[in-house]
Amino acid sequence: MRRTEQEKAKGSSKLGLFLKITLILATSALICVSAYFVYLTKQAEYAVNSAYEVVENREVSEKREVKVEPVKDNISILFVGIDDSETRGQGAEGSRSDALMLATLNNKTKTIKLLSIPRDSYVYIPYVGYKDKINHAHAYGGTLASIETVEELLDIPVDYYVRMNFNAFIEVVDALGGIEAEVPYAMLEKDEFDRNTINLQPGLQTLNGQQALALARTRKQDNDIERGKRQQEILKAIITKAASASSLTKYDDVLEALGDNMKTDMTFKEMKSFTSYLSNGVPHIDSLTLQGYDDMSTGVYYYKLNEESLEETQHILQSHLGLIPDSSNVSEALTNSFNEQTQSATDSQ
Repeated sequence: MRRTEQEKAKGSSKLGLFLKITLILATSALICVSAYFVYLTKQAEYAVNSAYEVVENREVSEKREVKVEPVKDNISILFVGIDDSETRGQGAEGSRSDALMLATLNNKTKTIKLLSIPRDSYVYIPYVGYKDKINHAHAYGGTLASIETVEELLDIPVDYYVRMNFNAFIEVVDALGGIEAEVPYAMLEKDEFDRNTINLQPGLQTLNGQQALALARTRKQDNDIERGKRQQEILKAIITKAASASSLTKYDDVLEALGDNMKTDMTFKEMKSFTSYLSNGVPHIDSLTLQGYDDMSTGVYYYKLNEESLEETQHILQSHLGLIPDSSNVSEALTNSFNEQTQSATDSQ
């Protein structure tokens, strides 16, 4: 039975109404998403501006001729984890560093090298002019002393620093809804206030902020090298979780968590440029360690670094920053040159 003109008009009217409503909803959703991104950008800018703190008398590393630009240059960032809790009577600048990690970022390959530096490493500290544990550098001269010590140790420039305390770490992990991490063995570790005990059982699991901190700090059943590896894995887990789509709605909580718990000499514009490393998902991160041995010959425990391991690490980081030719590229160039000469000799015969 054929539809009447009235029925057709009525059907067409309903379809038009449906399309209009759909268009309105889609436009509203787009406006809401755009507004949220604008809000996040403003929140991020406010958080970074609040955290911005330049190192006095250090506009650029002495190992650089000019200041780097993250959008086009290879750079290095020193992450300094400190315990500035009132419980232990420590202040932000007068406390020892509890964790030191150096990251180098290669702008061409969009890769990251991540080095954990054992906290008891026996190294030369320029700020005081003698050797001591590297984590003492921060107590002697704050962020500047830590930066200068790492530059002296690794023979590379430290372009930026990020200093965070325990509160920032805990609150960021919690704001992300926890992170997945492998607990290697059963452990009992004091919380950040040295009051309650964190009880962790072995296995892959989702950890909250306090649990993740306990895992990052413990070294009772192994050593500083294994501790450094755990810290690297935890940082990777945080980066992976933060880069996931599910964390988009949690960014404002993450930014709020940083607040006064973080300091950095990166501007908001410089920090925004690092998003290029996430354009294809989480960047490839190579973990590095410094080999060494335990030493108690003086009655005080030190971690003495193996010179060959240190030199190898220096070379890797220098190559990644483009400060020296990449040995693999040099080898490839020599091989190509040899092949060309051989082919030329063959052709002339």
